[in-house]
Amino acid sequence: MDKLLYDVVVLGGGLAGLMSAHEVASAGYNVAVVSKVFPTRSHSSSAEGGIAAYVHGNSDPNDNPDYMTYDTVKGGDYLVDQDAAELLSQKSGEIVQFMERWGTLFNRQPDGRVALRYFGGQTYPRTRFVGDKTGMALLHTLYERVSGLSVDFYNEWFAVDLVLDEKRVAGVLALEMRTMEPSLFVAKSVVVATGGMGMLYAHTTNAYINTGDGYGMALRAGAALKDPEFVQFHPTGLYPSDILISEAARGEGAVLKNNKGERFMARYAPKKLDLAPRDIVSRSMTIEIREGRGFPGGYLALDLTHLGESYIKERLALAYEAALSFAGVDATQEPIPVRPAQHYYMGGIDVDITGRNPDLQGLFAAGEAACVSVHGANRLGSNSLLETLVFGRETGRAVVEYLKKHEGHSSTSLEREAEGLLDEAYRFVKSESGVHFGEILNKLRQVMWDDVGIFRNEDLLKTALSEVEKLRSQVKNMYVSDKSKTYNTEFFNALELRNMMDLAVVIAKSALNRTESRGAHFRTDYPERDDKAWLKHTISYLKGNQVEIGYKPVTFTRWQPEARVY
Repeated sequence: MDKLLYDVVVLGGGLAGLMSAHEVASAGYNVAVVSKVFPTRSHSSSAEGGIAAYVHGNSDPNDNPDYMTYDTVKGGDYLVDQDAAELLSQKSGEIVQFMERWGTLFNRQPDGRVALRYFGGQTYPRTRFVGDKTGMALLHTLYERVSGLSVDFYNEWFAVDLVLDEKRVAGVLALEMRTMEPSLFVAKSVVVATGGMGMLYAHTTNAYINTGDGYGMALRAGAALKDPEFVQFHPTGLYPSDILISEAARGEGAVLKNNKGERFMARYAPKKLDLAPRDIVSRSMTIEIREGRGFPGGYLALDLTHLGESYIKERLALAYEAALSFAGVDATQEPIPVRPAQHYYMGGIDVDITGRNPDLQGLFAAGEAACVSVHGANRLGSNSLLETLVFGRETGRAVVEYLKKHEGHSSTSLEREAEGLLDEAYRFVKSESGVHFGEILNKLRQVMWDDVGIFRNEDLLKTALSEVEKLRSQVKNMYVSDKSKTYNTEFFNALELRNMMDLAVVIAKSALNRTESRGAHFRTDYPERDDKAWLKHTISYLKGNQVEIGYKPVTFTRWQPEARVY
C-alpha cells in the first residue's frame, strides 16, 4: 500500500473543503484534497439561488447583522448556537466581498450595487446571486484560487475510513476509483467536508454523490453526530424528477397554487406567504396534497408566468431549462409542477465554532458535513453557501493553529490498521452471494421517505428503526456482481451504502428519541415545541449496533425563544 505524507488531508472538493484548503495552504502547509468527483462537479455547484450577506452600504438600508442573526436563530427554531449565528452574520459581508474581488460576477442593480433578492425567513432582502447559478460561480472562482497554491488534488478517489492512532486522527485510507488501488494518506489533521446525505431518501434534490460518507466515517471512528434527527425538505422539487427548482423563483415573485388556483400559503403563513421558511412551506404543501387539493400524481403548481419571459430567462434560467427539459413545461406559459423533496442536512459531525471535533484529536469538519450548529432545526435558504465559506475559512484557520502545536504520526504504526480497514471494504466484492446491494438501497430509501420524512410519529419511527436495523444487518452479507478493477462503480456504491446505513440508524433512533416538534422535525404525536425538555442538542454515537444518545446545551447570547410565527 502506498503511503502519502501531508500536513492536512481535506476530504471533499466543494466550497467548504476548498476554503479550508486555501487557509491551510496559504499558511505554508502542504495539503491534499481528496474528492470522489472533480471539484467543480461537487454539490456546491447545485446551490442555485444565492448567498445571504449583510454588506455595509450595499444592503437594504433598514437591515443590519443583528436582524440577520435573529432571522437565522428564529428560522432554526432556537436550536441555533447563537455565537455561531452572530459570527456567520458578522463575517458575511467580508466573505462575499472576498469572492467578488477574486472574480465572482454577481448580478447588479441599476445603480451598480450588487443585486438583492428575498429568501424565506428574511426580514429584509439580503441574498446576493449570479442568476440562479450562484453555487457554480462561487465554486469555479474558489477552485481557480486554490489551484494556484501548494495543494495536491486527488480527484476521483474514494475515502474509505479515517485511520486512528488511539484517539488521534492520523490519516485516511482511500482508493483511486480508476484502478481501485489503495493508499494511506498520513496526516497531522483531517478536515471532513464531504457534503450531505440526500441519497438516503427516495425523493431528493441532491446529486448521486451525496451519500453521507463523512458521517459514516466519523461514526465508525468514534465521533458523535450532533442533531442527526434534523433533515430539511425543500418545497419545490420538480415533479416527477425531484430536480431542484430554486427558492430564487419564489424570491423573484413566483407563487404556489393548489388545484383550485388558490395561493394556499395565505392559510399557513399569512405574512411571509410563499417565502416562509422551508419546513413550514413543505409541511403546508404536504397537507394540501393529502387533503385532495393537489394535482393527480401528488404535486402542486409553482406559477412564474406573470414575471414575463425575458425576466424568467435572465434571472431563473436554470429553473426554466429544468422545467422544459425534465417536465416538458414552458415556465413562461404554464406553472411548474413541484413537490417537496429531501434537500439538506442540519445535523452533522459534532464540532465547535472553529470546526474542531471534541472526540478525536486532529479531526475537523466544515460545511454540510459539520454541525456547528448555525442552522439549528431548520436552515434558511441562502445560508448554506455562506456557511461553507465562513466556516470553511474558520476551520482552516483553526487547523493552522492546531498544526503549530502538534507533531505528525509514525506512518509505519498505522499500516496494520489501514490493512484491516481495507480488508473490510474488499469483503463486498469478494462475496458471491447474499443480497445485492441495490435491493437493500432501494428499500432503505423508501423506508426513510415513508417513515422518517416530513411528518413523523412514534409508530412510523419505530417501524423505520426496526426496518433499518434489519437492512443494516444484511449489509454484512451483500454482494456486488461487478468484479472488475477499473472504475468499479458498483463496488463504490456498496461502500456508500455502508455509510448510508450507519447514518440511517442514527437518524431514526435520534428522531424517535426527540418527543417534540421543532423546525424540520415534526411529530404529529408531539405537535408542539417543548423548550423545557428539549431545548438542547442531541449528541449521538454509534457503538456497534447501538446508538448512544447524550445532550449538549444550546449556546445563547441575546435572543430568547419566542413563538415562531410568519
